[in-house]
Amino acid sequence: MERKLFLKNGLAALGLAAIAPLAKSCTKDDATTTTTTGTETSSDGSCSTTPTETAGPYPTKSPSSYVRSNIVDGQAGVPLTVKIYIKNVKNSCSALANALVDIWHCTSVGYYSEYTVNPGGGYSSIDYSGSHFLRGRQTTDSNGLVTFTSIFPGWYSGRAPHIHVHVYNSSGTSLMVTQIAFPTDVCNTVYTTAADYKAHGTQDTANTADMVFSDSLSSELATVTGSVSDGYTLTQTIYVSA
Repeated sequence: MERKLFLKNGLAALGLAAIAPLAKSCTKDDATTTTTTGTETSSDGSCSTTPTETAGPYPTKSPSSYVRSNIVDGQAGVPLTVKIYIKNVKNSCSALANALVDIWHCTSVGYYSEYTVNPGGGYSSIDYSGSHFLRGRQTTDSNGLVTFTSIFPGWYSGRAPHIHVHVYNSSGTSLMVTQIAFPTDVCNTVYTTAADYKAHGTQDTANTADMVFSDSLSSELATVTGSVSDGYTLTQTIYVSA
């Protein structure tokens, strides 16, 4: 199916605090301003563009201000190294160098910076509008790779655990907004054994029931290796049409 990109911060201005509106604003098709893209496949059929997804409800307000690889900003959690490869469907699925890649995700208990958020699970709304944790931008190297140092994200009600990604070309033109899903077994291990996650418990929404991943999980599920004690490494390849 076609997917629509949420490219506007209008919902953020409402100071979303209720769980239901938060989840609803993450759907594929509920968007105020949209761009529609189809799936493109390489000429030899070896790769296809990654599904596009919503950027909302908490996109980074000024992503060019956060050019950095370490995005932890003092947030507690299990260490996570994020490795994202960007490849170009229009160039035989080869690495796309000099692309700009923004990522953002929630804390161990479901809060986002730059907004007022209620992650559910008995947690109250907190105004983090003056903070910018767990957000960053990097430029792909000759292998199409960007690497971020972060923490394992938590979850909030109505969504499976995820990382948001926005990819631009070297000139700053948007190529894709998408999301990355996490393997359920790894999430369950982190959420039931790591100190900063146990109080929040396991996610209330499975990948297969998630409003974003349910029809595209095979393309958006990352490989995650490691352990709670040593930290994890996430690896994902995103295919864009550049």
